[in-house]
Amino acid sequence: MASLTEELQAREAAARRRVEELQAEAAELAIRLDKAREDLSRLEITRETVTQVLAELSAAEAEPHVAPGVVPEANESSVPHGVGVMMVPPWREGLVVAVLPDVYRDIVEIVADAPGPVQAKQIVPRIGLPTTTGKIEGTRGKLKRLVERGWLDEDAPGQFTLARRGPGRDHVNS
Repeated sequence: MASLTEELQAREAAARRRVEELQAEAAELAIRLDKAREDLSRLEITRETVTQVLAELSAAEAEPHVAPGVVPEANESSVPHGVGVMMVPPWREGLVVAVLPDVYRDIVEIVADAPGPVQAKQIVPRIGLPTTTGKIEGTRGKLKRLVERGWLDEDAPGQFTLARRGPGRDHVNS
């Protein structure tokens, strides 16, 4: 039988090995965490840049006095800061549904494919969300925003259809 001292030394050695293994795992996780943070940072910067470019393009298109291809001189008041940037542009002739953020594009396509008016509670499961009150109300807000911007019509309260715009109305991307 081993002495108490030998048993304690064996347990200490095993604990030391476990600590070293965990330190190696922690170092590997730290490297992976740094990589994930770097990826996140790149994505955030990309999103902010795209938002800014879209806002500038939308502002340039909204200003009829600006010649095509000419970017107005930036000043303190015209540089978008990301706050209040319009992600759902007002519909106008020639604008396609592809300019909308993904969830709004999905909503417009679902409404366009529907045989008649649809309600928010019918759209929620089709865009992959649970049919909870919060998700339905959030979707209703998006539908209302699409109505305000001319993409959809609300013929009766809570009944949404594709906006009637004359010829080509049946085509979402027209």
